[in-house]
Amino acid sequence: MTRERDALTLEPGVFTKADPKVIARSVKRSAARRRRRKADPFRSALSMLTFYINRAGRNLSASRRNTLVRVKDELRAPYH
Repeated sequence: MTRERDALTLEPGVFTKADPKVIARSVKRSAARRRRRKADPFRSALSMLTFYINRAGRNLSASRRNTLVRVKDELRAPYH
């Protein structure tokens, strides 16, 4: 187990929540708090979300995948 991580520290179970706005706020907050990142907070948040979607792959139901894709739109709103 590593003690030093470069990944975002996310709220436990954040990607299992039902509301895309709640997920987006949590991921955005985690990205903004993170000091060791290579990109701006928006790109870090979007990267973590995309990573989760890709890793879950076929195990995600269509409705769950749609919810997570809507999170991307929610993340784009405050940054763009």
